[in-house]
Amino acid sequence: MKMLRKTLCAMTVGVVTLGPVMSSTVFAAPVAASEQQATTSLVKQLSGIQSISSNFEQTTKVTNSSKAPKKQGLSAQHMNQTFKGVMKVERPGKFYWETTSPAKQTIVTSGKTVWIYDPDLQQAVRQTLDEQVANTPALLLSGNTEQIRKSYRITQPNQSKTYYTLYPKSDDGAFQSLTISFGAKNAPTLMILEDSLGQTTYVRFNNTKVNTNIPASTFNFTPPKGTDIIDQ
Repeated sequence: MKMLRKTLCAMTVGVVTLGPVMSSTVFAAPVAASEQQATTSLVKQLSGIQSISSNFEQTTKVTNSSKAPKKQGLSAQHMNQTFKGVMKVERPGKFYWETTSPAKQTIVTSGKTVWIYDPDLQQAVRQTLDEQVANTPALLLSGNTEQIRKSYRITQPNQSKTYYTLYPKSDDGAFQSLTISFGAKNAPTLMILEDSLGQTTYVRFNNTKVNTNIPASTFNFTPPKGTDIIDQ
C-alpha cells in the first residue's frame, strides 16, 4: 500500500486576422514525452523525496460495471464513501497509512514486515514485504526508483507537466494503470488507480509536507494486548 485535471492544458497561440472584428485562437496539442524521457523525469521527481507527511481522501467508483464480479469488489454504499486519513512515508521502504474515518485501519511497514491493523475487529494481519506487496500503489512513493523503472512502463502525457501514468509490466499487478500528479516541492497531489474489476480509485493528498523529520517510531508497530494476529 493526494484533482488531476485531465484537461491537458494546451499552449495558446493568438492569431489575429486583418479584419476589423475577426480573431481566432489556435490550440496546440500537448507534446507527450518519450518513454525514456518520462522514466527519467519520474525517477528524478521521486529521487528528490526523502519523506512525505500528508492527509488523504480516498474514493472508489465503478467505471465499468460489466467487469466487476457481483460477489467481489466494493458494495455500492462503500463506493460512495470517502475515506480520510494520514499517510507518512520515508525512503527507503518505510510506510504508514492510517484511515481515520468512516472506519479505522492502520497499515505500517518499516521495510520488512507489513502490519494491517483493524482496531474494531481487534485483529492484525502480518505479511512479509515481498515484491507483490511492495508494488502497492501508495508504497511506490517510498520505494526503490530502480525497481520502479524495472516494474513499470512509464508515460508522461504532457512533457511540460509533472504527472505520469504507470502501467505494470507484469500481468499479476495490483492495478492496470496508475496516474500520479505532483505539485510544488515534489509533493504528490493525486493518484488515480484503475484495476481489472472496472474500479477507479482517487486518492487526493492535502496539507502535504515533503522532506520533514518523521520519528522512527512511526513505522514500528506492536499489536495491542488481546489482538488476534494472522500471518499471511
